Amino acid sequence: MLTCGCGRWMHTEGIEERGGETGLLLWFIRSECRGCGLKVGVDVQEEQAHGFVDRLLWTDEALHRLERMPPYVAGLVREEVEQDIRRQGERVVTYETLLRPRTGERIAWDPEAKQRLDRVPAAVRAMARIELERTAADRGLSRITVSLMEEIKAKYFGMAASK
Repeated sequence: MLTCGCGRWMHTEGIEERGGETGLLLWFIRSECRGCGLKVGVDVQEEQAHGFVDRLLWTDEALHRLERMPPYVAGLVREEVEQDIRRQGERVVTYETLLRPRTGERIAWDPEAKQRLDRVPAAVRAMARIELERTAADRGLSRITVSLMEEIKAKYFGMAASK
């Protein structure tokens, strides 16, 4: 943890995800001393950030995505994501963390399925992605296909898309 010149701990106030020149993910971590009010920011690589973050935090990008969800969905997603992060021993919820299935596994998308997801209304797109990836992980699938999307759509909406 960072210590201020006045001797107090610096508290993490926010994190921004930034792309690095070498393709590595950089985080800009903003910290503030609650004693004297000094504010500092530091760019660190994702794997080096642990010592700079004093509690569970969401990156600005992940918070922005969460705030765009309907309130009844956002609360459920927030609780589930934070439980998963704590289980993993992590402290930072990133945009990518928000979108990954809670199993922690990586699920690939067929190009046509990805195009269809992009056409889903923004208000439900993140939740649809989470549900599709969770269903695939529960079934031991490694890819999201159009047929899986049709099945999930029929399950939740009682209809299949017309082609």
